[in-house]
Amino acid sequence: MKAVLVSRFHPLLVALHWLLAVLIIAMLSVGFLKLATMPNSDPQKIGILLIHMSLGMLILALLVVRLIVRLRTARPAGVTTGNRLMDRIAPLTHYGFYILVLLMAGTGLATAILAGLNRSVFQRSGEPLPQDFGIYPTFVAHGLIALLLVGFILLHLLAALYHQFVRKDRLFRRMWFGRRTLDPSARAK
Repeated sequence: MKAVLVSRFHPLLVALHWLLAVLIIAMLSVGFLKLATMPNSDPQKIGILLIHMSLGMLILALLVVRLIVRLRTARPAGVTTGNRLMDRIAPLTHYGFYILVLLMAGTGLATAILAGLNRSVFQRSGEPLPQDFGIYPTFVAHGLIALLLVGFILLHLLAALYHQFVRKDRLFRRMWFGRRTLDPSARAK
């Protein structure tokens, strides 16, 4: 079987990449800017938690689909930064994103279970939220992992901009829609 050379990632992988990027940034923003500043006694917090938790489960499901698609489809050849150490770190950081998002979902789910949020948020039982989620180690971990994820996102963005505008290797093109296969005759020229 002849290997197919591709210049772009699979369209489903591209769509999931950008959808997850938007959802994760939105969730981090809501978590840090809205939920963290809102007292648990505020009646609106349950509605925001409902959306936050529902989107968290959606992100988890989409992430699993993305990982499966990534493992089963042809990928473009790796790019180089010109530095061997950075080139070795790049794949580790990409898989680090998967791990961090899985940990975010896991610590969020664990906190929901410990705090009985299924009853108060999803079943609208009328039970109050705990006075402070900080009493749960899983919630503390959720916040710390969120900070780490923000750092990963910033580094990822800086690395992508470096490739696109400093190295001028057209990295953004790989994670966008368009013709995927490389013409072998054009490559030989």
